[in-house]
Amino acid sequence: MAKTPAAPAPKDAPADSDDTVSGKGRPTPSRAEQEAARKRPLVPDTKEAKARARAELSVQREKARVGMAAGDERYLPVRDKGPQRRFVRDYVDAGWHLGELILPAMVLVLLAMVVNNSTVQFFSYIALWAFVALAVIDMVVLSARIKRAARRKFGADRIEKGLGWYGAMRSIQMRFMRLPKAQVKRGQYPS
Repeated sequence: MAKTPAAPAPKDAPADSDDTVSGKGRPTPSRAEQEAARKRPLVPDTKEAKARARAELSVQREKARVGMAAGDERYLPVRDKGPQRRFVRDYVDAGWHLGELILPAMVLVLLAMVVNNSTVQFFSYIALWAFVALAVIDMVVLSARIKRAARRKFGADRIEKGLGWYGAMRSIQMRFMRLPKAQVKRGQYPS
């Protein structure tokens, strides 16, 4: 019997089936290499991490400060959120209030106390108390007006609690010191 010669192997097929790569295709790392890869310092490099965290926190705080000053709802504290609170802020910011002048009046009384005249000191002190009483009366009237305007706008059954107090407390702050900043001009009452 004559043997037929074997056909040549195709060029793409591997010449030897024993040489094929099986498994992961790379040598197993030694134990020392594995331990070195797992090693981390007990205390991470805190200088870089703290500096990076401080910079990120600073950016976030600045963004929140600008957002709060602009009246962006995402950055407002809970006491300032909502359409009713925005309405009250706009209502208060649109008017003139005696409470805004309490701080300057107190400074004037302190300056009057420096004067070495007991009559001036006495009357400046009395004038300050009279002014504070007028400011409190203005706050009470403003609170009632805010509640009435809010009832007209939002309905009597849907009014949040504390709108009058919120407006009264905002009215005793000087306009440029209020947060969120005033979004309306004086005389521009919300409808």
